[in-house]
Amino acid sequence: MTTLEQVEKLRERANVSFEEAKAALEEAGGDLLDALILLERQGKTAAPARGGSYSGAQHAPENEPRREGSAIHGGEGFKKFLREVGRIMIKLINRGNANYLDASHRGETKLSCPVTVLVVLLIFFFWIVVPLMIVGLFTGWRYRFRGEDLGRESVNSVIEKAESAAEELKSSVIGEKN
Repeated sequence: MTTLEQVEKLRERANVSFEEAKAALEEAGGDLLDALILLERQGKTAAPARGGSYSGAQHAPENEPRREGSAIHGGEGFKKFLREVGRIMIKLINRGNANYLDASHRGETKLSCPVTVLVVLLIFFFWIVVPLMIVGLFTGWRYRFRGEDLGRESVNSVIEKAESAAEELKSSVIGEKN
């Protein structure tokens, strides 16, 4: 049901007669915006100033803030988050591909593996890779990282300590048997 106040409001905004405003409001079910769009489509009123147009699409009320990532905003915040995660992942993969784990036996490098591949192997085959590396320490295999990020002496000194501990344990076990 349309009220006199609604008809007057529409009449002022659309610059139409009382009868045209009342008919448009009744056809639009009392919705002022829909009535205004209807009058615009009928050519009885001009499009809004400043080059815009009216739309019947649902929109957030003016007093409700637009939130990043909400359905109203189109998920831009979530897309931005995914792009940032993707950028970080690419950076990590590139760094992993620039650093290597070298495995040597009797002074000769037998295996050189990018850190990215090592990480993937550790994720999917942890219970195979870690025991093999530990057994390798006891059978004379030596491990060293090389590359811009992991080839530092501080990183390799930790591996050397593990190698020394393995040698000491091996010596103590062999010494007890004799």
